[in-house]
Amino acid sequence: MAEGTGAGASREAVDAPRPDAALPDAARPDAPRPDAARADAARLVAGLPPAPAIWCAGLRKGYGRRPAVRDVSLEVARGEVVGLLGPNGAGKTTVIKMLLGLARPDAGEAMILGRPSTDPAARARVGYLPELFRYQPWLTPAEVLALHVRLAGASVPVAEQRDCLSLVGLAGRTGDRLGGFSKGMQQRLGLAVALVARPELVILDEPTSALDPLGRADVRDIVLSLRSRGVAVLLNSHLIGEVERVCDRVVILDSGRVAASGSLPELLGRREVRLHLTELGPAAEQRLGATGVVERVGDWFTVALPADDGPGDGGPGGDGPTGDGLAVPDLVRDLVGLGARVHAVEPGRISLEERLLGILRAGTAGRPTEGEQ
Repeated sequence: MAEGTGAGASREAVDAPRPDAALPDAARPDAPRPDAARADAARLVAGLPPAPAIWCAGLRKGYGRRPAVRDVSLEVARGEVVGLLGPNGAGKTTVIKMLLGLARPDAGEAMILGRPSTDPAARARVGYLPELFRYQPWLTPAEVLALHVRLAGASVPVAEQRDCLSLVGLAGRTGDRLGGFSKGMQQRLGLAVALVARPELVILDEPTSALDPLGRADVRDIVLSLRSRGVAVLLNSHLIGEVERVCDRVVILDSGRVAASGSLPELLGRREVRLHLTELGPAAEQRLGATGVVERVGDWFTVALPADDGPGDGGPGGDGPTGDGLAVPDLVRDLVGLGARVHAVEPGRISLEERLLGILRAGTAGRPTEGEQ
């Protein structure tokens, strides 16, 4: 019998380890290939919704013994326009600086486009118009934009940079020195700087502060255009009418805290209608009461409408009433049928300014005085 054969050899063959037994798992013939694993992971990630443009939780910041921001949490989704409102000193600009990594929070965390706010890679995709800025007076708008494109590391053709200046109304001033620009024209240039590098998130701190009515309308159109392209916008402004026109949601800050937040329909609450009525009989009065709470001053009646009655557009964000909007025409038809004379019908709703003032006054009333703190 040849050496190495027979039962002993067979046992050795059985007991011998497999050639790949000592190999790491990734090197085994039956192990998943790294390329396939990466492809599977990529498919899983591709199926996830994108991270919010802005997310922060529990942000705090103080200067000396004075707290400026206290436990602020907010979120801005991709393609959403969110307004930041509040009185002077409410902490709005401090929140923006912490989101951009320009100020270090004492507590809390913030994410920009899915990355920590301190990560330069996140800020590279953000366009920012600060409240206060100044460019060198010897530069031209074209030179300022070229400089900021280089700083952003972006590849933006010169023609596209010119288009950006045209968008903000500076098409005829691209070669003029900034020393001769008005404050409003410099504000327009600052907006162009915020937009030129094709940002995914734009943060505007008082963008219309120095603009005339035409300039404010231009900014409004630009913000709406950004939203239509899926760019998120955080808008800090004291012009409540502008916020009401363009924002999907509003965050109200007071004394460094979030006093209220939500969509405009959520914040503004009830809708109502005012009617000037005469010859109102008992049946017509009963019909008014069946619609909602009624307040009367002389021949004028204010009736609260059902919360779900409305055309369903809900303003910019589409979060409004979902009814058919027939409560008012049906009410007027029934009142006329019951013998009442209808002289005027005025739809009404609490304005964002009224809501803001109510929130701030309530906060002031509930706040301890300096001697009580």
